[in-house]
Amino acid sequence: MMMMTNSEHIPAAAAPLFSVIVPVYNRIDEVRDLLESLAVQASPLFEVILVEDGSTEPCRDVAQAYASRLDVHYFFKNNEGRSIARNYGIERSRGRWLVFFDSDCVIPQGYFTTLARVLDQSPCDCYGGPDAAHSSFSSTQKAINFAMTSFLTTGGIRGGKVSLEKFVPRTFNTGFTREVYDRVGGFREMFSEDIDMSTRISRAGFVTRLIREVPVYHKRRVDFRKFMRQVYVFGQSRIALQLLYPGSMKLVHMLPAMAVLIGIALLLLGIAVSPWFMLPLAIYLLAIFFAALASEKSLVIALKAVPASIIQICGYGCGFIRAFVPQILLGRGRDIDREVAIRKGK
Repeated sequence: MMMMTNSEHIPAAAAPLFSVIVPVYNRIDEVRDLLESLAVQASPLFEVILVEDGSTEPCRDVAQAYASRLDVHYFFKNNEGRSIARNYGIERSRGRWLVFFDSDCVIPQGYFTTLARVLDQSPCDCYGGPDAAHSSFSSTQKAINFAMTSFLTTGGIRGGKVSLEKFVPRTFNTGFTREVYDRVGGFREMFSEDIDMSTRISRAGFVTRLIREVPVYHKRRVDFRKFMRQVYVFGQSRIALQLLYPGSMKLVHMLPAMAVLIGIALLLLGIAVSPWFMLPLAIYLLAIFFAALASEKSLVIALKAVPASIIQICGYGCGFIRAFVPQILLGRGRDIDREVAIRKGK
C-alpha cells in the first residue's frame, strides 16, 4: 500500500483495469468493512483510492492494516466536500475504469470478475448497479433499504426490476471510463452530484447501462432521524437539478410532494368529516407492510418498513416543496449553473 500526502501521486506501474475511488469523512468502521469486502475479491483487476476529506477521525491506520492484501492508496486532504474528494482521487488513479462506492458500502464477492465479464460482453461507457441490504444489517437498516428501493415508495428508479423512470447511476455503485472523465470532467460540489454527472454523461452522447449482476450492500443511515434529514435534502436537490437542467423533472419526482399534500388533505377530511377518507392511506400502508413482509420474510422488518416508507416519502416531499415554492413557483431560483460549475467538472 502507498501512504500518500496531498502533493504525492501514485508512481508509474502496470495500470489496473479498475480504479475504485472512495471519499471518506469520519467513517472508520465503515471503511474497515468496505476494505474487508474488497480484500476477499477474487479479482486482482483493481486498485483502491481512499480520499480522506479532512476527517477528525482519519482511517489511515485501517488502510495500513490492509496494505498486504490490497493495492490501496490513501490520501488525506482538507475538507472541501465529497465531489472534490472524488475528483482528487480520479486525478491520482491509473485505471481505465473509474469506479465509485460510498464508504458505507460492502461489496459482494465476485463483483469485479462479474463486472469485467459483463463489460466485455456488452461494452458501454458508464454503468450503474443496484443496492441491497446484507443479511448482517440491522432490521432498521433493512427497513430503510426497502423504503429506498421499493417500487411502492421510489418507483423503482434506483435499479428496481420495474421502474417509473429510466435508471440513473448513483455514486454508491457506478463507474465510467477515463475517456468519459477526460471529455465531461469531474463531479460538481452540489447535492445529487451523481445525477448531475449522469446527466452530463448522457448529454455528451456516451452509452450508460444498468448492470443488475453487480449490486452492492449499502448500509445507509442507521436510524430514522438521520434518514429523514437525508431524504429531505434529496427532495431539495431535485429542484436544483431542474434549475440546472430545465425540463429534467418528471412526474415520478413530483409524486412524493403530491403524496404529502394528498395525505394531509385526507387526514383533515378524515378528522373533520369522516374517518373513511383515511381509508386510501390505510390501504397504501398495508400494501407497504405486505410487500416488505414478502420481500424480507420478517415481521419486524415489515413493521419498520411502514414508518421508514412514511419518512422516505414525507421527507423527500417536504424538501421538494420547501425548495419548489420559492425557487420555481415564486421564481427566486438561484443561478445553479454558475454556483456549481466552479471546479473540475465545468
